[in-house]
Amino acid sequence: MQNDIERLTAIEEDTMNVIWQLGTCSIRQVLAEVPEPKPPYTTLASVFKNLERKHYIKPYRDGKTYVYRIGITKEEYAARTVHRMVDNYFTGSYKHLVQFFAAGSDISTKDLQEIIRMIEQGETPSQD
Repeated sequence: MQNDIERLTAIEEDTMNVIWQLGTCSIRQVLAEVPEPKPPYTTLASVFKNLERKHYIKPYRDGKTYVYRIGITKEEYAARTVHRMVDNYFTGSYKHLVQFFAAGSDISTKDLQEIIRMIEQGETPSQD
């Protein structure tokens, strides 16, 4: 897995969340889904150019309209983001990450036991 993708800004990440939800889409389709206050079309078009440059989306023409496909899935982005966070804040140790949450009472003993059970059984995480 490559960790060399560029990070997303807040507006890029918000835009990608809409794109991941829609799948293949145009700028206008994303603009229709963005919550108020909606950015100007030109601002969103600039965000799309940045996302294209960063390889998060891939454009193609459909008639006179540019349509965009997802270049990096939400799961790939989440994995890379978590890997980067673990490397930067927990010296590359997932054990330290879990200890951090366990010590902060953000995760219960029951949840930890459930996580261990899921790992032992090879279950994949759900997007709850």
